Amino acid sequence: MSAEKKNRNPAKPSAVSLKSVAVDQQSGHDDLLNPGTSFNAEWVNDIRINQSAVERRSDSLKARRSPKKNFQAAWLLKAVSCMDLTTLSGDDTPGRVKRLCAKAQHPVRTDLLKAMGAESLNITTGAVCVYHSMVETAVTALAGSGIPVAAVSTGFPACMSPMPLRLQEIEASVEAGAVEIDIVITRHFVLTENWQALYDEVLAYRKACGKAHMKTIISTGQLSTLNNIAKASMVCMMAGADFIKTSTGMEAVNATLPVSLVMVRMIRLYRELTGFKVGFKPAGGIGTAKDAINYLVMIKEELGDEWLNPEMFRFGASSLLADIERQLEHHVSGQYSAHNRHSMA
Repeated sequence: MSAEKKNRNPAKPSAVSLKSVAVDQQSGHDDLLNPGTSFNAEWVNDIRINQSAVERRSDSLKARRSPKKNFQAAWLLKAVSCMDLTTLSGDDTPGRVKRLCAKAQHPVRTDLLKAMGAESLNITTGAVCVYHSMVETAVTALAGSGIPVAAVSTGFPACMSPMPLRLQEIEASVEAGAVEIDIVITRHFVLTENWQALYDEVLAYRKACGKAHMKTIISTGQLSTLNNIAKASMVCMMAGADFIKTSTGMEAVNATLPVSLVMVRMIRLYRELTGFKVGFKPAGGIGTAKDAINYLVMIKEELGDEWLNPEMFRFGASSLLADIERQLEHHVSGQYSAHNRHSMA
């Protein structure tokens, strides 16, 4: 299966009005679970990726002219609504997590929203992502907001802890109130092409998650080839992943447009094969408003408007928010502000 199919009638990064930026954070959350399928080796073995075609398509996305003025502001507000605000540091404190949760509920300054006529949109981020020890703090801070709490799990980021402990960690985070679990896979299953073992591992994670959404991190920067990335994506979806995610954000190479393109093509293929929709989350290395628009355009053209919402698409990047706020302030005032005026926590 080639990663490049003829793009019939490609969509332009068309403008959406500010009023059309819908943010429906947790509506129907339980209904979107991917039931998965039995393991099908043929689906995996048939995958072939044309790397030069992937690179050409990715370059064409970056070469597009960005939307301007109100159209750009609308795209950037959409990006904010699809963002997972994240803190995964050894020095995290309850106070920092509470401040991050406050930012998630009001990610864009009120004066900027008012100047754009967008204050009624109730813009929030897509989720707040923390370690297990901070789940209860985040759940309490976000009570009543509709913003889900995500927890990284399964020995994040390396996935080297014993399997029983990984499953217990998932169960403990769900019990503490996390409704999304970001799991990581065992990379050597991919590097040795042990697809059945990878399927069994992710399926066990799926069962431990229960009704919580499972976002599966495949750590693309450590999988060597685009073929490995594509096959790992397909196996994880077969095992019940509700999202596939590029990276932990802690690898040497994180999200890039070429690997993201391969993954969204696998999402499209999985829907063609099963009828089920799976979400996508690029994480790490996305730090500018222009980067965010490039990813949104890719999602619109490759998967369609059905994926342009926080239920189906997320950015794993907290530093991105500061640059988006700077761009929105420039849109309103004509002047850029310093990054330190847009703190996260």
